[in-house]
Amino acid sequence: MQSIGLQQNLAQTTKLTPTQIQVIRMLELPSIELSQRINEELQENPALEEGRDEELTAEGMNGMEDEFDENYMPDDGYDEGRQRDPLQNEDFNYEQYVSDDETPSYMLQQQYNPADEDRREVPIIGGSSLIEELKAQIYLTNMTKPQRHIAKWVLGNIDDDGYLRRTTEQLVDDIMFQEQISVTDEEMESIVRQIKQFDPPGIASADLQECLIKQLEVKLEEEPNSESIQLAITILSRYFEHFSKHHFALIEQRIKCTDEQFQDAVQEIMHLNQKPANALVGSAYETHRETIIPDFSIEERDNELFVVLNTGDIPELHVSRDYRNMLEEYDKMPKNKDTRQAKTFIKQKLSDAQLFIDAIKQRNETLMKTMTAILQVQYDFFLDGEETSLKPMVLQDIADRTGYDVSTISRVSNSKYVETRYGIYPLKFFFSEAMTNAEGDEISTREIKKILQELIEKEDKRSPLTDEQLVEALQQHGYPIARRTIAKYRDLLNIPVARLRKTV
Repeated sequence: MQSIGLQQNLAQTTKLTPTQIQVIRMLELPSIELSQRINEELQENPALEEGRDEELTAEGMNGMEDEFDENYMPDDGYDEGRQRDPLQNEDFNYEQYVSDDETPSYMLQQQYNPADEDRREVPIIGGSSLIEELKAQIYLTNMTKPQRHIAKWVLGNIDDDGYLRRTTEQLVDDIMFQEQISVTDEEMESIVRQIKQFDPPGIASADLQECLIKQLEVKLEEEPNSESIQLAITILSRYFEHFSKHHFALIEQRIKCTDEQFQDAVQEIMHLNQKPANALVGSAYETHRETIIPDFSIEERDNELFVVLNTGDIPELHVSRDYRNMLEEYDKMPKNKDTRQAKTFIKQKLSDAQLFIDAIKQRNETLMKTMTAILQVQYDFFLDGEETSLKPMVLQDIADRTGYDVSTISRVSNSKYVETRYGIYPLKFFFSEAMTNAEGDEISTREIKKILQELIEKEDKRSPLTDEQLVEALQQHGYPIARRTIAKYRDLLNIPVARLRKTV
């Protein structure tokens, strides 16, 4: 007969505090969205007020700690005296984080609908419409004038969601009928392939599968060692139909990965954008795309460069003194059910307000330390504005300098811009992989791409350079790279093969 008994196990688990959950959400917001988020919180929480609390002295601030119960003001372990990732804590519990956050785990019985997810990265680009922005990107390619005309016509076939749902044959037939322009299937495919490299990632995709995979491939370029992104690409490439029908157990069994690995990959997919055009009409995307508002600016003082955080539209916040006084008044009243409920409500609002303020402070500190580290690495570029001055730099490099996790650096880099004397750049611009030149020095792959582009721009268009000839030319410049690498960089630069660059 089998006996049944109780057994006690000791296990170490971690959990995110409310402040850290707030920071996770706010790190992903550019300054314009943070301003909107603050306005929402001001409307929802009467204990949070805008402006400086002139009555709150340093002594009063120290005394505020006594007004809050520990249950409402949890210690997040923050210590200003040491470098610490605001998103990491020894008490992290993933399930609690998922339940507190609005992002469901794949194990929950909830259907996958990316449209319901918060967009992690909303491109902020200038211009009055997405099509105009895409047309502007045409001039960044090496298309000929006739090819640019065809490309603009192709952009007119992109639907409101950002998809190009017409086949090559249909496009060739239509442009012949509408514009009386004769184009071969091969030429049309080349133009469409270049358009699919434009921003935002996934634009001009033929279907949802291609759109999501393209976004993951762009992310993989930024995080080439990410196993979760690689696994996510495998899932969508091989098992898209199963995934769309929520056959998660079947996919996991066939891929032969752990539950944790599969869950991480699914979370990558859950945060992708289902509509690359972001529903232009009336969307937040359309509201933000009228102008770029930099999150940072680089200023020079006494011949040194400094980072300045843009807080122009972000108001100062403080906890309502009226609500703190109300709490003191309720402490003096007779204790009964009504007063306990009122005190609980006030304490919760005061706690939420303080947590929100703390999260913004930690967000700003994290942004400043990250941007300062980027400035230190890419100091030469901020001085002269030359792309060849960019040094090899990946997310891990900045993580090592700041003490933050790579995921934190990734969140800071998404949708953030910095204003320099040479223009406004997305933070992602400064990240690139390293290669070793003939002298054994590490150089940025961006430098190689720049030289490759210059070689092609100066070539004789009647006899353009083949990939093999480009390999030889780069080797003469001291860059020993393979032909397949040339082809890869050429595709990233939207440069067609030699025979398509040839002009009579």
